Amino acid sequence: MRYTYIMLVFLAFACMPALSFAQDGWRYDIDCGGAGVSGTYLVKIHLYGKKSSVPADEFKKNAVHGVLFKGFSGNAVAGCTAQRAIIANPATYDDKQDFFKMFFATKGGDYLKYASLISGTPEVMKIGKEYKVSMVVSVAKDMLRSDLEKAGIIKGLGSGF
Repeated sequence: MRYTYIMLVFLAFACMPALSFAQDGWRYDIDCGGAGVSGTYLVKIHLYGKKSSVPADEFKKNAVHGVLFKGFSGNAVAGCTAQRAIIANPATYDDKQDFFKMFFATKGGDYLKYASLISGTPEVMKIGKEYKVSMVVSVAKDMLRSDLEKAGIIKGLGSGF
């Protein structure tokens, strides 16, 4: 019986299609992409996966996620300073799961109104058996913060501790 169960689990995983960038979860790196205009961050998003082509919305989704939950290091050459994540507590993603499920929805998620692509052509680099695909994205951080405050996801900067 145990052997049958193990074989069924193995077959289930063996029959699954190769994972795309969207199905990999949050597998990305985020760096400073330069100095943005007031109220925005320019970030460079590096996605990793088995394909060298990535939908534009994946860069936007990961850029907004990175600004919210990871933050990024500074780069004096690019003219930007390190920025902390807007949401300091990563558990907020799980605590407000219903909100973030809709916010990061593949079709028409709200994250789309906060991000726009800056560079036209992604940089592609082959690393072993996978690709690292990078692009610069502008994220409207002030508008994002304001909307998250209105939705009750984060506290306002003036609300105290």
